[in-house]
Amino acid sequence: MEEDDIVIEENDALKSFLPNGFGKQEKETNIARQLEGSKRARPGKEPLENVGKVRHPDLENNEADRDGEDDEDDEDDDDEDSEEEDEYPVSHELVLKTHERPITSMTLDPSGSRLVTGSTDCTVKFHDFASMTPTTLRAFKSVDPTASKSSASSETHPINHVEFNPVSPSAILVVSAIPQAKLLSRDGEPIAESVKGDMYLRDMHNTKGHISEITTGTWHPTNRDICVTAGTDSTLRLWDCGIRMMQKDVIVHKSRAAGSAGRTRMTAVAWGASPQGNSSSLVAAALDGSLVMWNGDGPYTRPSAEIRDAHQRDTWTGGLDISPDGRTVVTRGGDDTIKLWDTRKFKSPISTVSHPSTTSQYSTSSIKFSPTASSIITGSQEGTLHILNPATLKPELTTPVTANSPIISLLWHPKLNQILTGSANAETHVLYNPSLSSRGAMDIMSRAPKRRHIDDDPSLTTDQSALALADPSNIVTPSGHLATRQGGGTNTKPPPATGLTASGRSRDPRRPHVPLVTPFAKTQPDARHVRDNIPLSSMRDEDPREALLKYADKAEREPMFTNAWRKTQPRTIYAEVSDEEEEEEPESKRLKKKG
Repeated sequence: MEEDDIVIEENDALKSFLPNGFGKQEKETNIARQLEGSKRARPGKEPLENVGKVRHPDLENNEADRDGEDDEDDEDDDDEDSEEEDEYPVSHELVLKTHERPITSMTLDPSGSRLVTGSTDCTVKFHDFASMTPTTLRAFKSVDPTASKSSASSETHPINHVEFNPVSPSAILVVSAIPQAKLLSRDGEPIAESVKGDMYLRDMHNTKGHISEITTGTWHPTNRDICVTAGTDSTLRLWDCGIRMMQKDVIVHKSRAAGSAGRTRMTAVAWGASPQGNSSSLVAAALDGSLVMWNGDGPYTRPSAEIRDAHQRDTWTGGLDISPDGRTVVTRGGDDTIKLWDTRKFKSPISTVSHPSTTSQYSTSSIKFSPTASSIITGSQEGTLHILNPATLKPELTTPVTANSPIISLLWHPKLNQILTGSANAETHVLYNPSLSSRGAMDIMSRAPKRRHIDDDPSLTTDQSALALADPSNIVTPSGHLATRQGGGTNTKPPPATGLTASGRSRDPRRPHVPLVTPFAKTQPDARHVRDNIPLSSMRDEDPREALLKYADKAEREPMFTNAWRKTQPRTIYAEVSDEEEEEEPESKRLKKKG
């Protein structure tokens, strides 16, 4: 047998064990596999963790023969589901777990590169899609907008609303459960803060700010310097953000409900674009069930339209949105209904459907139009995303997102074509479709996973601040003073840890400094210094009456001011009154004379 006829069988196991080359190897990223791993499992189908697993060929053949008939029966259903998923960006998802409590609001800048979320854990989280990888899904900054001190006893409040400025994304409107709204930069730095009004004024037109909690707010669709906030003091307040959030106008909503004394709580507000070049529309909902619309450019003295019984009274209408063309308004009330309204005939709803409400527990449960107004998205108590028809309000697609956890906040970004949901389990889900969406979550799943360092795992690290080791002075070295005395370590002698210094401070750094109290260390200066250097300082210890009477005799002998006519001054002669005349006089005159 010749050497050319020898055939060596390839051993796959040995080939995988041996290196392919020498030197630094560049690890290629399998983008298709990462996208496939983020694909959502449909109900009743194969779970997500089984996708991509390798099966034995014999088992696959047996299962194929056994399930051949079932696959033919389900083929039609799969085609229908795939068509629906191709129409909406819900086939894949990315999950962010950066909060600890329910997510009440979220916003994306117009370019879709930065995500900001607010939660009931009193923090605002900033996420940057350009810096995240599939293994490093975390926020780059966390801000508490209501914290004024670094101590643990500072008062914090939940976040009700966050929103990027649609015209100038360098500013973010942050509404907390306090009477003051804040403006933050896109990096989380404070820019301005609104003024708190006087709660003792009855007329809300005379106050310079809200006097009670602000529930929500929004920006003007075209003017970057104007925003509006809605409060529980029955007012909408317009702010000029170009002048450090100065109040521009006040809209007082007078409730006509019986027993309300003309006041109610404003629960939602939306500012829509102008339809066909007309003025914009400002729509607000109140706790008394009314739905009010004003001309967005003013005047705001009287509403252009008002519906008193839009929803049931004393139910919280947290969801409110205006279509991009400004012609329709959708509301989600606390009376378990969703209603569609026409801004041109703002009297009765166009469509009404029944939908369980979650505003009794989460007041910011929202409902949103799609960027093209072809669909309406909202959540449910069971954690299901509902995509509704804007004409009939019937569901076109229902897909579960968070099992048994209500969906609170929603967002459909026009540029990314991705749907973001914030749930009560503190999870943010980014739904997308690789064939329809762009950037955003697609960029994250297209990057190579970052190799996790051991310090990135919080379960394997220790917080040194809890052990009081952040200050180097608290670290005690065993036998440190003994080694110094014996000549080891430094040459300088350490200061003693007992006694006082020349200035009276304790040598022990852990002991607080208490200043000594001496007779001359009080608020009063030295008495001798005051007596010698301050003129007339001795008058402080004299009796003013005695000081004046001391010069009475001298003033009578040598008058200073009346000396010119002392010789020509006539003598005062008083009339002599007898006892009989004195008795005849009234008692009031006698008292005056005696006085």
